[in-house]
Amino acid sequence: MTQVQVIEKDGKPSFYVVPAEIWARVRELIEDAEDLADLERFDREDDGIRYPGAVAYAMADGVHPVRAWREYRGFTQQQLAAAAKVSKPFLSQIEGGKRAGSTATLRKLARALKVPVGAVLPL
Repeated sequence: MTQVQVIEKDGKPSFYVVPAEIWARVRELIEDAEDLADLERFDREDDGIRYPGAVAYAMADGVHPVRAWREYRGFTQQQLAAAAKVSKPFLSQIEGGKRAGSTATLRKLARALKVPVGAVLPL
């Protein structure tokens, strides 16, 4: 076994000096434990919502979430408007940021797009 040096202060251990090979193994174990704790936290806090890359990139570029999801799902404005029972001009105004849309309207759009309502809210 490799020697560990103990440095005392006032008769109590204050520092431990360990050889580099031991420290490398200990550091790896600590990092693994931290990674495992992070994974467990992510699992606990997972809301189940996943944004496909195309949607996330479009939103990052400033595209309204409704439009990003509509295009990802392959809907035309007319198709989404019909599925959500809203007018095409109103949908166009929401996607263009000219109108916010009521909670009820956003719920209908989200339902038609098969996403949670939070996914169609602008950032």
